Amino acid sequence: MKLTVNGETRDLDIEPDTPLLWAIREELGLTGTKYGCGIAMCGACTVMVDGVATRSCVTPVEAVEGSSITTIEAVEQDPVGAKVVDAWVRHQVPQCGYCQSGQVMATTALLKENPDATAEDAAYAVSNLCRCGSYNAIDAALAELTQKA
Repeated sequence: MKLTVNGETRDLDIEPDTPLLWAIREELGLTGTKYGCGIAMCGACTVMVDGVATRSCVTPVEAVEGSSITTIEAVEQDPVGAKVVDAWVRHQVPQCGYCQSGQVMATTALLKENPDATAEDAAYAVSNLCRCGSYNAIDAALAELTQKA
């Protein structure tokens, strides 16, 4: 299988039905993408596939061969991703930080698709769960990122 992750195409000797999450973490050693629930509910495993927020724990690698995959390790190479990370830092969003890579990836995907996204758009698109309950800080960062000048 050939996967293009963070701009680099790699040949992987894995089964086609292997979840993308495990290819990213175990085969490529990119451990910023986290395993949370394994059923696409929590969003800790969110990456961008061709710019779309994708839950990698349930996405087989065969479904993304030929696509461009972006993980948290490369999100700041994109100006939108850098802006999201900056807001996350300014609002001190992470507590334990486990879910935050997925939160950042979902927010970046939203803002890349819709630079004029509203807070309501963000509430719908960023449905990731946080066990620490840092939702107030997440909401503050999202409000800043979706605020109209």
